[in-house]
Amino acid sequence: MARFDGFLIQRSYTMIFKQLFEPDTCTYTYLLGCDRTRRTVLIDPVANEVENYIGRLKQLDLNLLYTMETHVHADHITGSGLLREHLGSKSVVHRDAGAMCADLLVTDGILLQVGDLEIEVRHTPGHTNGCVSYVVGDRVFTGDALFIGGCGRTDFQQGDAGRLYDSITKKLFTLPPDTLVYPGHDYNGNTVSSIKQEMAKNPRLGAGKSREEFIAIMNELDLPYPKYIDQALPANQACGREPAVRHG
Repeated sequence: MARFDGFLIQRSYTMIFKQLFEPDTCTYTYLLGCDRTRRTVLIDPVANEVENYIGRLKQLDLNLLYTMETHVHADHITGSGLLREHLGSKSVVHRDAGAMCADLLVTDGILLQVGDLEIEVRHTPGHTNGCVSYVVGDRVFTGDALFIGGCGRTDFQQGDAGRLYDSITKKLFTLPPDTLVYPGHDYNGNTVSSIKQEMAKNPRLGAGKSREEFIAIMNELDLPYPKYIDQALPANQACGREPAVRHG
């Protein structure tokens, strides 16, 4: 499927939508804005791309309202803290994410209004306890829960393969089949999939694979230790800023 970039007509309003890519960690960040109010969110911003985000927002005359995390990342440092300092945006994470520095702690089913855009929070744990996916009209932003042809790993943080299977099958595969899937990462140059495609072809849990089959597949993965985890986890629990050092 082709990359979507620019202005999209959806539900009788105009949504500004851009898919941004950070090559070092193969991370996708998503910019979603309301054309009428110029209010905007960034999903999963990366710290070393903050200047680029600020320039793009200025170029498009957009007001950043929220930075929305899909989870506490282990592979990169979030840009939410820096963006809050520069632009006054509010950071959003799930209440189970372990990032109490956030401005807004959300739960399953919460609806966030950003101008004419309605963003639904779906709790999709399994990669971590605090993973969420964001549903906006005909698309879902799945973070590290569901990838194109894959899914997030379950062998560290609060990973639980059975819980991830339940999240994907009950919270994501129940969306309309034509719902577009935009993941948090892709390592093969893919930009977008669909619920129908992942249900049919995802090698880890598509084609009707059972919960037991999925758990067995995940248990057999031999994945390297994430190279940025020791820096990323403590920083992300502090919304991307260095944790404060107490002096006696």
